[in-house]
Amino acid sequence: MKYLTNTDELEENYGPPVPASLSKVADHLTPSYSKWIDTARFCVLTTVGPEGTDASPRGEIGPVVSQQDEKTLLMPDWAGNNRIDSLRNIVRDNRISLMFMIPGEKNIVRVNGTGKITADEGLRREFSKNEKLPRTVLVITLQEVYFQCAKAIMRSELWADEQEKNNVPTAGDFLKEMTSGKQGGAGYDAVYESRAANQLWARSYD
Repeated sequence: MKYLTNTDELEENYGPPVPASLSKVADHLTPSYSKWIDTARFCVLTTVGPEGTDASPRGEIGPVVSQQDEKTLLMPDWAGNNRIDSLRNIVRDNRISLMFMIPGEKNIVRVNGTGKITADEGLRREFSKNEKLPRTVLVITLQEVYFQCAKAIMRSELWADEQEKNNVPTAGDFLKEMTSGKQGGAGYDAVYESRAANQLWARSYD
């Protein structure tokens, strides 16, 4: 079996990225990305350290992160099993990624950036619940944010029985905002699922 071992081989196999896959990327929280993240109650936090990688589910009864400004997210870390795998990684290698998911929505919003951990009591008190405080707060500096196309959710039928309808931006909304109306919009959303259905087990082009 031959493996692809360098980026030239990968690019030859997949071809160039579709323009929309690049234009959807922002370096700060735009209004649409901000609204999506503020609606999300669940995300997956991924980190990397000397021992390897780690992915950790994070959830809240309300927004899973608080938005301090257009470049900064705050995530409380509550007492758990004290393995602190993700936190151990962050203090040694501050690169992190987050994947925000909303039940019933086929798109996913992803954030890449860096993180720092603080046990500052004043900041912890901002997340107080039932007179309990998180052990620490993860301060995330956003470097890029973008939505992931819906094909993975469509293939898996992850939300097949989920009836919840959320008032959050669509893929067309994200693209319209990021390209000043040159791409995306209602027309993009209207045809996306039927177009994507023919590509679910083929190469992904978004």
